Amino acid sequence: MRDFSWKYFSMTGNVDAYLLYKEIPFDEHSSDVELEEESSPDDADGLQ
Repeated sequence: MRDFSWKYFSMTGNVDAYLLYKEIPFDEHSSDVELEEESSPDDADGLQ
């Protein structure tokens, strides 16, 4: 979420997006990518 708010701010200059970015604490051990990987469905059933 932090990355999204920064990207949105940098593309639009929206001050609210920057304030949201500043409110979200930076945790160097977790990232949005890790959260997306954990929540993605498994393809173990063989269906594509």
